[in-house]
Amino acid sequence: MTVTMQTTPEMELALLREGLEATIGSVRARLSSLAEGTAPPPFAVSKESALLRLASIFRLTEVEQELLILAVAVELDGATAAVVQALGGREVCDVSVAERLVGPAIWDALVPEAPLRRWRLLELGGAGPLWQRSLRADERIVHALLGTMYLDQRLEGMVRPVWADGVVSARERDLAERLTQAWRGVARPPVILLGGRDAAAKQALAAAAAARLGMGLYRVAAVDIPGDWAQRYALAIFLDRELALSSAAVLIEGAAGAFADLISGPTILAADDPDLPERQPVLRLDLAEADRRERRDLWQQALGPWGEAALLDRVAAQFALPPSAIRAAAAEVEPGMEPEALTGRLWQAARLQGRRALDGLADRIESRAGWRDLVLPEDQLSVLKDLAGHLRDAWVVNQEWGWEGKSPRGLGAAALFAGPSGTGKTLAAEVLAGELALDLYRIDLSQVVSKYIGETEKNLSRIFEAAEDGGAILLFDEADALFGKRSEVKDSHDRYANVEVSYLLQRMEAYSGLAILTTNQKGAVDTAFLRRLRYVLNFPFPDAAARAEIWARIFPDETPLDGVRPDALAALNIAGGAIRSIALNAAYLAAGAGEPVRMGHVLRAARREYTKLEKPFTSAEMGAFR
Repeated sequence: MTVTMQTTPEMELALLREGLEATIGSVRARLSSLAEGTAPPPFAVSKESALLRLASIFRLTEVEQELLILAVAVELDGATAAVVQALGGREVCDVSVAERLVGPAIWDALVPEAPLRRWRLLELGGAGPLWQRSLRADERIVHALLGTMYLDQRLEGMVRPVWADGVVSARERDLAERLTQAWRGVARPPVILLGGRDAAAKQALAAAAAARLGMGLYRVAAVDIPGDWAQRYALAIFLDRELALSSAAVLIEGAAGAFADLISGPTILAADDPDLPERQPVLRLDLAEADRRERRDLWQQALGPWGEAALLDRVAAQFALPPSAIRAAAAEVEPGMEPEALTGRLWQAARLQGRRALDGLADRIESRAGWRDLVLPEDQLSVLKDLAGHLRDAWVVNQEWGWEGKSPRGLGAAALFAGPSGTGKTLAAEVLAGELALDLYRIDLSQVVSKYIGETEKNLSRIFEAAEDGGAILLFDEADALFGKRSEVKDSHDRYANVEVSYLLQRMEAYSGLAILTTNQKGAVDTAFLRRLRYVLNFPFPDAAARAEIWARIFPDETPLDGVRPDALAALNIAGGAIRSIALNAAYLAAGAGEPVRMGHVLRAARREYTKLEKPFTSAEMGAFR
């Protein structure tokens, strides 16, 4: 009966170190023979030593292997260091002692382009003639020979490990398999150009492919690569060496084709549209964004049996989240939650994950308004509720009922809200956001529009791409400056102004969520632009009945009132925005006096508001306070 003993990592490490000790002993014996004036025995490398692996990786000759072990032995073995000092008169091993040991072949082994120095396995220390320079083994290489693996400290902060998390879509799995096949069993793995917008998904794909090949994966951001040539080259050498020592690949994120040319190990260039490096061969793979069905599968994977079918359909349709964000959102769900609590928790978690990319590009408006806060004619309210239904059921119509498969163009819900200031345009957007439990972002067009050609489109593209993840409602407030009558093209600037408007409308039409433009002057908007909007909603100046209704609803239930008469205050010929400002200021005046809000407080607040608006009180308006 044959018994096979299983080796443990501790046993393997002990064997490596025994092999290194035996190899160092061979060098020490050869040095001792030199000191005694006898013929040295042949250099022998233990079969258990990690030197054999390093020699294979870096293609070291026997002379180069002995030089490396000689330098390592001086660092680790006191007996060897003593023999070296006896031969050279110094505590370090200099080139003259090494030449006596290995002969004139040392000069070929120590040229800068030979493996020992090209890969920074050895460094020549000190100054003066070459024969007096010292041989120092690189610390990372010493530890590699000892069997200790870690990320080189010179790479920390710029190079980060990436771990496979197992949450990938079917499309990502297919691409990971193609990458695996391209790298498996080839002497020169091709550089992989990995295109696509979703950085997290590309990381997951690359990590999955590396794991299939039994490799690790490191990530480098192009923005962290030094601009100085010497520093950039040193980074490439240490990174390339680390890939070889750790059996890993590198994922370079951003425009860094020239840096990839300095690396020989397995390399992936990831960007929206990656640079084409000079290094060959090259394989281009493009990661298209996951569709609703793929996202639904990812949610089901992450949630397991706790995911309800109808809820997953809605969440997957509304939030175009990458796998890492889906996993993070799903982690908020606790096993055994009630269906209603599960729905609310999961929706809010997905919403929080989706807003991360957009928070730095636009101002998020916290929406607490409801339909009760909005006073509009019935026709306008009906259109708004239809718009809310459009957004709520978009996934059913577009995906389940096949409209997206027939033609994905023009399925967005672009809208124009037109009307005087203070008539409720922004409030209506808040109501929609609250009704649908979605984020609302206001975009300041003055910060988006640029005088430099192409910059406006880039700014808009970043906003819409970031908004897709969370399906947020985008509010382009006061768009009059951009959406004027189509100008006669007299020069390139006129032509480009029209291009900017057309580009924005195109992105609004293609956006899967709701994009709203507001304007105070609908008549200034070109009718050619209006035809491209799904909804055009007019917000009229409120009549007396509407103003009375606004006054009746404007104060919160908690605010104490005494004698405030909404019907009388309807005589104030102002819009809802001004009414809110007056009501809020009246509340502060009453609170300061320690009283409930009375008509006198409203009068004082109204006078201030009219002064701000440069609007005189009419006799009819003053009659409201008599």
